[in-house]
Amino acid sequence: MFDIYVLRLGHRPARDKRITTHVALAARALGAKGIYVSTKDEELEESVTDVAKRFGGGFCIETGIKWRTFLREFDGVKVHLTMYGVQVADAIPRIKAGPERKMLIVVGAEKVPPEVYQEADFNVAVGNQPHSEVAALAIFLDRLTDGEALTKDFGGRLQVLPCERGKRVVERDP
Repeated sequence: MFDIYVLRLGHRPARDKRITTHVALAARALGAKGIYVSTKDEELEESVTDVAKRFGGGFCIETGIKWRTFLREFDGVKVHLTMYGVQVADAIPRIKAGPERKMLIVVGAEKVPPEVYQEADFNVAVGNQPHSEVAALAIFLDRLTDGEALTKDFGGRLQVLPCERGKRVVERDP
């Protein structure tokens, strides 16, 4: 499949802290290897890194990147999630058919500059109505990976065990 990374544009630490954290956690839980964030935010890095250490999966985060250069120079397929794009059901088969095995998924926090639409290989819509970038990313990744991430064992120190009621979290031996 793909080595998947996410690029989060326009993160505003005072306003977007929770939503960007959720973008990162959804990316990690649904198969991405890492996230790059345009704005420097050490608290965000610490929070996401802590989750990855406890629950496993080897997810990486880097904030404060020069997104224009990063996007332009990324060696792989570039997918921009936007409500103005091609429907996800139409885009996924085309994306999977391509030769690239590395993917960058771009999600915005505020108005995305026009150059992102031009630089992307695919502008993909999960519905054509205003919606959450977390929801769009989760749906896109789930469809791209055919749901495989939902049953993946991340090998972390903490493991959540499914149960009908309550919470079951076990700590594995180091």
